[in-house]
Amino acid sequence: MSGFSVTLPSGRVWIPKFVQAIDQNKCIGCGRCFKVCGRDVLAMIGLDEEGLPVEEGEDYEKQVMAIVHPENCVGCEACAKICPKKCYTHAPA
Repeated sequence: MSGFSVTLPSGRVWIPKFVQAIDQNKCIGCGRCFKVCGRDVLAMIGLDEEGLPVEEGEDYEKQVMAIVHPENCVGCEACAKICPKKCYTHAPA
């Protein structure tokens, strides 16, 4: 077993899986994942017509979620569980 695991009171072993990537082509910018993450891991960013991030204050074609502070992720996978488009990739430490 790589990384680390936690034995829960029930005896079940839980292996945290940390956010690795968001498929921004699938993301619809609904913000559900942002609302369930209390760790400041995610933020909405604007993309131009070519799918490239735009600077704050510039015009954008669409908004998508981005991982801005991966070091804050605790591996709960709440973001992936609530995502209607299954945009997230997670992996153990």
